[in-house]
Amino acid sequence: MSEAAEEASYVPQHKKRIALFFGAMRHFAQAQRKAGRPIIYNRLDDDEAPRSLSEGMRAAVESFAPKQVLVVQPGAARVLDALRGAAKDLGVALSVLEDRHFLTQPSDFQSLREGRKRFILEDFYRAQRKRSGWLMQGDQPEGGQWNFDKDNRKPFGREGPGLVPRRMSFEPDAITQDVLKMVAQRFADAPGKLDGFDEPVTAEQAREALQDFIDNRLASYGDYQDAIATGQVTLYHARVSAVMNLKLLDPREACLAAITAWEEGRAPLNAVEGFVRQILGWREFVRGVYWTLMPEYAERNHLGAEAEVPAFFWTGETDMACLSDALGGLVETGYAHHIQRLMVMGLFLMLLGARPYKVHEWHMSMYLDAIDWVSLPNVLGMSQHGDGGVVGTKPYSASGAYIDRMSDCCRGCRYNPKQATGEAACPFTALYWDFLSRHADRFSKNQRMAMQMRNVSRKNEEELAQIRRTADSFKKRLI
Repeated sequence: MSEAAEEASYVPQHKKRIALFFGAMRHFAQAQRKAGRPIIYNRLDDDEAPRSLSEGMRAAVESFAPKQVLVVQPGAARVLDALRGAAKDLGVALSVLEDRHFLTQPSDFQSLREGRKRFILEDFYRAQRKRSGWLMQGDQPEGGQWNFDKDNRKPFGREGPGLVPRRMSFEPDAITQDVLKMVAQRFADAPGKLDGFDEPVTAEQAREALQDFIDNRLASYGDYQDAIATGQVTLYHARVSAVMNLKLLDPREACLAAITAWEEGRAPLNAVEGFVRQILGWREFVRGVYWTLMPEYAERNHLGAEAEVPAFFWTGETDMACLSDALGGLVETGYAHHIQRLMVMGLFLMLLGARPYKVHEWHMSMYLDAIDWVSLPNVLGMSQHGDGGVVGTKPYSASGAYIDRMSDCCRGCRYNPKQATGEAACPFTALYWDFLSRHADRFSKNQRMAMQMRNVSRKNEEELAQIRRTADSFKKRLI
């Protein structure tokens, strides 16, 4: 095992992300030693530590002269290419094994996709529900519906979320404290904050975090899955994606724990189905997209977006209340829930016209749970519509009115979500109409965009010109 400097620096990375990865690795190595398994472990602060994973493999091959090298499929095509290149240089056979952590394999995804004109998440998800038997009665879904997404969209209303059960935290032990000291010293210039690190770093802690969610937040997760409340990072979300992507938590265990809670009457079906859909459906779907379409997929830029990610996305320092809240929480914790990612931060960058791969790199930098296979399709496809409809059949575009409806952020903001022009114009609203107008020819061919394009057509040329001037003013200030 190697704490490779390259993996912590090929893009700038949140201090807590680096600490989580290395902390989990050191605890895993300790557990393997206790189980009697020999471990060769290269610490980042060792003398002559290999800088990359491929260098670590090269050193091991030169030391032990194996007949072949076995590697479980890694989480990034970049890493797999480097390992293959090193093995070729060394003249040793490299066998890539399927990753049994996942519920499906890329070959399963490809088989389901072959011969279809359309293959979207819902098609994949239904197939996986039937295959697994989860939340099924025979060949029919429990509750008579495959998908309860429409029941996952309640806002908190003017009274707010009230008292939300606090997420379980984990006090850093001696191993983690050593990692935190190393990160503070070696990555002092990395983005994000290290103070208050309390993430689970072992399989036991990951299970405790899951159980905490099941017992205390799952019941309300379904109703308020899409809601936003200022200053509330976790709300009713599970926050187990990072430990699942680090393979400290098995996705089967997570899904079955939620299903058991429903069977025992401790959580409603819309909450449990929503949670299972994120893992059995979405998580497996985007991994299939990644491994069947890479490396060409990374270069896609369907909307021709070329702008940089604004500097304030690294700090959270902005006068836009919704972005200040979401980015501020991200800088503090390395986490934001999916609606903040998609319909606040991601939406703003798409409307602004940021290059999709640049947005992916920023995402990889800032989120604890970001791994290339999950980040790229989520960001380039779902969030930025850079793949032209592979992941999402339409761009997830909205004005400030959506954020006003789903959050309390707009109440204290200097911008008015209803205004697209003038001094008080909301950047989201101005950029939204500018975005639809700029891409009118493209979007007019998409039936799912018909209503939005009709709304654009109702605006006269003078109104659209004023909107463009307001949008251009925001862009000049930000880019």
